[in-house]
Amino acid sequence: MDIKSRIREIENFPKEGINFKDITTLLKDSDYFKYSVDKMVADLKDKNIDYVVGPEARGFLMGAAVAYALGVGFIPVRKPGKLPAATANIEYELEYGVDSLEIHVDAIEEGHKIAIVDDLLATGGTVQAVAKLIERLGGKVEAMEFLIELEFLNGRDKLSEYHINSLVKY
Repeated sequence: MDIKSRIREIENFPKEGINFKDITTLLKDSDYFKYSVDKMVADLKDKNIDYVVGPEARGFLMGAAVAYALGVGFIPVRKPGKLPAATANIEYELEYGVDSLEIHVDAIEEGHKIAIVDDLLATGGTVQAVAKLIERLGGKVEAMEFLIELEFLNGRDKLSEYHINSLVKY
């Protein structure tokens, strides 16, 4: 199956010069959505994953589906102020500023094996921050799974210590 054929590109969104990769067209196609999840699960099946972690928001879509298929729990990583219990926070640099993410402090315990699942690997900043949060709580990042990788942004270089699998490369 050609996953790329189900990803719609929107030129100049959200701003001039950016070609947005819209995965809603893939998500609504049950065969392609299932195939994509199954490909990620196949890459993770021998890694004894305890939890899947997905960053807000499209990481929730792919991550929860992968967790379900693996038979493990799903842990969300969110923007500040969105999680109701005590959280750990990390700030990270964006291309034009600083952002931050949070995870519940009781979500991960020492030695838990974690797979991070997201829709897109671009510069690697967000997923690197997620990995640091997980490691700060004592978890071990066993793998990172992405539907799409924008190779020209070299995000993989920032994450060289991790196992990375991406299904579609641009």
